[in-house]
Amino acid sequence: MPFWVIGGEYTDTRFVDIVGGGAETRLGPFANYGDAKAEWARRAWASVDDAHTRWRIEEEGEQECAYWVVGGEYTDTGFTTPAGGQSEQRYGPFATYEEAKAEWARRAWATVDDAHTRFRIERRSR
Repeated sequence: MPFWVIGGEYTDTRFVDIVGGGAETRLGPFANYGDAKAEWARRAWASVDDAHTRWRIEEEGEQECAYWVVGGEYTDTGFTTPAGGQSEQRYGPFATYEEAKAEWARRAWATVDDAHTRFRIERRSR
């Protein structure tokens, strides 16, 4: 299934309404998760100082989907290699984006002062 990177600049940190009232930007499709993650990292790093900009990865498909919070501590602010040789942490599945966003917010705020820690929301087929 193809993957998409979705997001943009929102009117506030609820991440519901896009600035200007348009639709979220959809980048892709990417043939594999790794390519989508690379684009997500590029976009996330480019907007790291903008609290109103967020990006997420979604997997396209007709199967039942769930949302996951993925991330953790990384070796540097490129957010590509997890620290300590570990894998990225995964929390979920969550039935709705709102449930995943609540978990993302909890983890993001708990690590707000750690420049090497980042979490994102992904939508993946079960």
